Amino acid sequence: QVQLVESGGGLVQAGGSLRLSCAASGNIFSIVSIDPMGWYRQAPGKQRELVASITSGGHTNYADSVKGRFTVSRDNAKITVYLQMNSLKPEDTARYYCHAATWNGQYWGQGTQVTVSS
Repeated sequence: QVQLVESGGGLVQAGGSLRLSCAASGNIFSIVSIDPMGWYRQAPGKQRELVASITSGGHTNYADSVKGRFTVSRDNAKITVYLQMNSLKPEDTARYYCHAATWNGQYWGQGTQVTVSS
């Protein structure tokens, strides 16, 4: 079992920045097998979509819409993932969810709201 807790969301003007964090806890056998770890987002009326992910080896994957603006990073010792969001746009407005894949399942956080005003 794994629990994921996100933080760092909020209201920001277009062009601003936010940094999201996600910390994992739970069963040690699941925790140590988390790979990859990342972020999804869901806006009203839209399906949840992958924003960014990162493996324990440092391989990253980004949605085309955020490349060059967002950076995902991971602390393997703390099993924590971060999302630095710069040059935010109104279309980035969504609830952002942390995600972790383990040897025996996939887990989601409760999400943190990001709202970008024009």
